Amino acid sequence: MVSATGFLVLFLIGVVSAVFGSIVGLGGGVIIVPSLILLAPRLIGESVDSAVAVGTSLVVLIFTALSSTLTFVRQRRVDFRSGLLFFVTSGPGAIVGAAVTGLMSGGRFQLVFGIFVLCMAILMMVRDRLKPLRVEWRIRRSYTDPKGVVHTYGYNAPLALLIGFCVGFVSGLFGIGGGSLFVPLMVLLFRFPPHVATATSMFVIFLSAILGSFSHVAQDNVNWWAVLALAPGALFGGWAGARIAGKLSSKTLLYVLRATLLVFSLYLIWRGAVS
Repeated sequence: MVSATGFLVLFLIGVVSAVFGSIVGLGGGVIIVPSLILLAPRLIGESVDSAVAVGTSLVVLIFTALSSTLTFVRQRRVDFRSGLLFFVTSGPGAIVGAAVTGLMSGGRFQLVFGIFVLCMAILMMVRDRLKPLRVEWRIRRSYTDPKGVVHTYGYNAPLALLIGFCVGFVSGLFGIGGGSLFVPLMVLLFRFPPHVATATSMFVIFLSAILGSFSHVAQDNVNWWAVLALAPGALFGGWAGARIAGKLSSKTLLYVLRATLLVFSLYLIWRGAVS
């Protein structure tokens, strides 16, 4: 059972993770998973292994992504047609990733997850300097922003399906949503407008999180007390983050997120290496 203090702290973790997750399309798991692994004994009175942390994060991710997606839909930023194409393979990928999570020991998971988060932090630092590829893909899409500017983008279906599977696999394996990979690839490879990439990514994450969660629930990899505390914060944070994403460049928040990911990753790598 979660104490009143633990419930409040988990609620705030849910809010913070969902706000950051909605702004950059991460889904928030990069904060929830390490928080549960490192702080669970103090917050819920028992240790949480890596598989349970991932499963719990993925269930909470449903609420984050749902709240964000509904807000983005009202802002007309979600490309449903493209999102459903990505989901064709991201859904099965999430199930496969969830199955693999249970095969990794605690120390090995923390090491691999720490390296992954470190790579994501570095990617977030350099992606603003990278330029989208100028490739004329077979499938073409367009988006008119609130200022009336028309943005054109496109993709190749086989490559999109491959990326969808990889993102889904990462989502199920680490419980992070996969947007940390999805959004940069959508922007850099397919020239998605950043806001459309973030919104569409959250839509795909919502669908994939449902499938991945079923797999983790079946393996009994979910701490429902933690879900009860995290989910309300995730719902609020998802709504707030989507509103912020629609109005701000969010550079200051991104700097904070990058620093947070860097600290988390280095600590997890150290813990995984000495385990």
